[in-house]
Amino acid sequence: MGIIRNTKSVQTLLNVFKETENALSVVALVNALQKQMNKTTVYRILQRVEEEGVLHSFTGKDGNKWYAKCKNCSSSYHQDVHPHFQCKDCGKTKCISLEVLIPVLPNHKIDSAELLLLGQCEDCLS
Repeated sequence: MGIIRNTKSVQTLLNVFKETENALSVVALVNALQKQMNKTTVYRILQRVEEEGVLHSFTGKDGNKWYAKCKNCSSSYHQDVHPHFQCKDCGKTKCISLEVLIPVLPNHKIDSAELLLLGQCEDCLS
């Protein structure tokens, strides 16, 4: 798609991610930004920043898309093949820094893989 235009809306959305290390659901993002922009704008920006390697997405236990910051990705290469953890009690969701080896399947091309670990976070275990 090309370089993301650095608009006020893009900066507003990216600032939400600067304030947290956790992944955020698309529903939470739409709700958090509803005074600054409409739902369609949020979805459009998320698509663009994901294509540019700024954020990556995965499907949470609720079936919604969740987004987290990329590390060392670009528009031509996403290297965010890692598990995500979602707390079944409080909903906190985060990237887990473990390398996951995706097997090569004969006569298949794998474009993406997702691994979601469900359980209780350190706060909810207490």
